[in-house]
Amino acid sequence: MSYANDMTSSAVASPAPTKRSAAASSGALASDLRIAVMRLARRLRAERADLDLTITQVATLASLERHGPTTPGALAGIERVQPPSMTRILAGLESRGLVLRTPHESDGRQVVVEVTQEAREMLRADRRRREAWLAQRLATLSADDRRALRDVLPILDQLVAH
Repeated sequence: MSYANDMTSSAVASPAPTKRSAAASSGALASDLRIAVMRLARRLRAERADLDLTITQVATLASLERHGPTTPGALAGIERVQPPSMTRILAGLESRGLVLRTPHESDGRQVVVEVTQEAREMLRADRRRREAWLAQRLATLSADDRRALRDVLPILDQLVAH
């Protein structure tokens, strides 16, 4: 049963929702939202240019671009992977010329990694491609539907906030 149907049947059966119906309604919403978000994410991934990189590598580059130069350990924390895994990810990216390692300015045992200009351009082109697809799809929606999506963005951000 979808969230919309659940809400309609609840509204007809009982004008004042009980805790039980609210929980069932939240469960249905969670299921519908999870499926819709997964489908959208899958479709956006399908629009990704063939970068010959894993999703983990692309995510690592995007995080590194967003957060700026950082240590591999800090980047592992951001990406929620173990430091040895991040070391392997960065080695692969470095061998392709997508990240640059430099000595840490105050700790000689550490290095700092940053994205190269080539990686920035690759990420920018990839984002443009996916955003163009999404903009094209959004243009097929009514103004009210686009407004509803705009209104829900802060709520989605709140759901994923740490």
